[in-house]
Amino acid sequence: MRIVAIVQARMNSNRLPGKVLKDIYGESMLSRVVHRVNSATSLDKVVVATSDTIVDDLVENECDKLGVSVFRGSEDDVLDRFFQAALFYKAEVGVRITADCPLIEPIIIDKVVQAFLNSDVDYASNTLQRTYPRGLDVEAVSLHALTVAWKNSSKPYHRAHVTPYIYENPDLFKLLSVTNSIDWSRYRWTVDTPEDLQFVRRVYEIIGGNSLFSWNDVLSLCEDNQSLVELNCNVQQKPLEKS
Repeated sequence: MRIVAIVQARMNSNRLPGKVLKDIYGESMLSRVVHRVNSATSLDKVVVATSDTIVDDLVENECDKLGVSVFRGSEDDVLDRFFQAALFYKAEVGVRITADCPLIEPIIIDKVVQAFLNSDVDYASNTLQRTYPRGLDVEAVSLHALTVAWKNSSKPYHRAHVTPYIYENPDLFKLLSVTNSIDWSRYRWTVDTPEDLQFVRRVYEIIGGNSLFSWNDVLSLCEDNQSLVELNCNVQQKPLEKS
């Protein structure tokens, strides 16, 4: 079964424009994400899916520098962009990652993918029931489920976020929740605001940007350093329907 990670990246972010190319300890955020995703052992291919707008030429240029494949499609219909990328790279399973997660964990990617492969399901994710910090989000979805969603999704947020149609219709799809034994969902490690960016930059400064540190290293930092956590603890996640 061909497993393709599709990293969604675009420059036109509402709260932090250009965030995917912001510098994090000497590398772009996209570079950090791609290198960490590439370290997962369960993937056959890693692709960056960006839009076909002029501003995202910058994303394609960065992908060229990183030596990672890039697919370009609709800016607003992200479901279509993701689906077309999956078709183009012959994915049987698409693994959805977003480029605003520079602490994404290869071990967790492998855990979600293996859970998907070991079960008769259409969709597996560690976000159905959050027990991991926000920013370690991984979704594995079958091409069949993507196809059904692509054909039938009509709500704007369904098209903008790829998978809601799937997990909002458990009568149509078999879903699997991948959870951790301890609930760490109170931590926020994604980047959507300047405060979030400040947090991840500080993490990389403390740990060092050249090592592939684990999410447990970041957990230890957060548990021992309340001032670090406070950098973005007041950031509110936008409701799915409005983002």
